[in-house]
Amino acid sequence: MTDKTDNTPVLVVDDDPSMRAALRQWIRLAGFDTTEVATADQAMAKLSPEFGGCVVSDVMLEGEDGVSLLRRIGEQDAELPVVLITGHGDVPMAVEAMRAGAYDFVEKPFDPDHIAEVVRRACDKRSLVLENRQLKAQLAESVGLQSRLIGNSPVIQTLRQQILHFARTDAAVLITGETGTGKEVIAQALHDFSPRKDGPFMAINAAALPEAMVEAELFGHEAGAFTGADKRRIGRIESAGGGVLFLDEIVSMPLALQPKLLRVLQEKQVDRIGGTRPVEVDIRLISAANLDPKEAVAEGRLREDLLFRLNTIELKVPPLRERGRDSLLLFDTFLNRFALQYGLDVPLTSARDEAFLQTYSWPGNVRELRNAAERFVLNAGVGPQPLEALVTGHREGTVPSEEGGLKELMDTYERSLIESALRRHGGRIADVMQELNLPRRTLNEKMTRHGLTRDQAGPVEPVVN
Repeated sequence: MTDKTDNTPVLVVDDDPSMRAALRQWIRLAGFDTTEVATADQAMAKLSPEFGGCVVSDVMLEGEDGVSLLRRIGEQDAELPVVLITGHGDVPMAVEAMRAGAYDFVEKPFDPDHIAEVVRRACDKRSLVLENRQLKAQLAESVGLQSRLIGNSPVIQTLRQQILHFARTDAAVLITGETGTGKEVIAQALHDFSPRKDGPFMAINAAALPEAMVEAELFGHEAGAFTGADKRRIGRIESAGGGVLFLDEIVSMPLALQPKLLRVLQEKQVDRIGGTRPVEVDIRLISAANLDPKEAVAEGRLREDLLFRLNTIELKVPPLRERGRDSLLLFDTFLNRFALQYGLDVPLTSARDEAFLQTYSWPGNVRELRNAAERFVLNAGVGPQPLEALVTGHREGTVPSEEGGLKELMDTYERSLIESALRRHGGRIADVMQELNLPRRTLNEKMTRHGLTRDQAGPVEPVVN
């Protein structure tokens, strides 16, 4: 139970002005906030499922009695406590009221301290009801988000908590992370778990639009604004009204248009091409970048004042290589999805496949892993190959043997991981150290133990996008 009563609302319903005044005085002295009405209809107009206190009503009301009001309240919210007051000593009516769901029944005349205590208990009960509803809603949201943002690593658990927390606000969000980490999935979740969930989710990749079309696509245009503009066209920003506008690869937006986007964020207005008056817009902006936005500012590709508006909240999405065993969980999930999609059996993974899943750097992140799972399912029935062969292109003869214990398997894949990184970076040790997060001395020791040199790197591997 809570001791805090300040601002807890109590709705007093009584057609006697003097009794309303007395109840108001006694209940407010007990620390509650009261609203007083004279009729049942007036009372119903004040109530909602979010009402945070209780109702205190006289049984005898003009037009409609308190028991009838109790039933109407129960139909709207059966867990809203209603305290009934009577001066008639009517035992059958009291029994009927309690059966109809009254929280308590108080006879006149009553001690002010008694009515205050009844109200306090009723409001405590209401507080617990609302807390339980909130916890159930949060649990449902959390379970729903887990099916979208799969993983048990601490970084992903923290990210899910951040998404559910920030989804309730209207602040601008900048999502940063490498290509393929799932930035649009996070943007969609911020929309779907927000008060704007019933509004549109408008996603635009700023890098995918021809520069000549970006302004018209985003801001729209009036008829006759330019050659070929035969009629007015509403831009994507206006079309996102009441919902969320997601701008992916925001760093690729032309510099000339960035001030117009800044105006949208500052003034909540959009200027159509050829328009004479700004148009009011109600949107939440979520943007994403696979490059460090501060570097883009330093390079002159992104306005600093725009960045300050974009990153009110910044969510950083970790690369798959930093998510521990999430790669195993994700791969298993994708295997089951694709097997169901194609009507095929779910293929089994070997110890070698699982070791590869955890030691490969996955430069294309979750997108690359998803593609690997699809290929693994499709190839299983006709020409099964080790996962490494499918992902890296190593032929069967070059794939290490699966014989040996766990230590041998892990050693084999540690060697494969370092060798792949050397090849990918053309033997540049500094880049390999950064990708694998290894000190130079540790990397040198491992290369010596596995018989690797930078000269064995071979051609640079392409990065999967």
